[in-house]
Amino acid sequence: MAHLDPALILGMSDQAPDGIMIIDSAGLIRYWNQGAERIFGFTAAEVDGRNLDVIIPEKHRKRHWDGFEQAMASGSSKYGEADLLNVPALTSDGRRISIEFSVVLLKGPDDSPYCGAVVRDVTARREREREMMRRRAEASV
Repeated sequence: MAHLDPALILGMSDQAPDGIMIIDSAGLIRYWNQGAERIFGFTAAEVDGRNLDVIIPEKHRKRHWDGFEQAMASGSSKYGEADLLNVPALTSDGRRISIEFSVVLLKGPDDSPYCGAVVRDVTARREREREMMRRRAEASV
């Protein structure tokens, strides 16, 4: 594979339609692309250095942080590279959305651990699926 200029890769990440975020080992947001801005409604400047709780519904935080801390300590995640996680999330205006995301563990230049995620808003699809299930249930009665 040809060597690409890192600026080209960063440009792709910045402009990707899916949300791309990188979280440090303390759970603070260190990278937030335009896709994440569109999905969640927060600008990169608004979330830089903030805790990821800005998008995690309160009732899901303990489970998230327990798993996050375990992954940071062990250097591995219980989720495989092909796993897509489905969870609710919060937007800047407090709306609840459905997201799918994959995670990767990364090492910083000084070998410090980071967690990267690629996120997609699947709210509309999930609503269509629920409506289809509701119609099937009504038809079978």
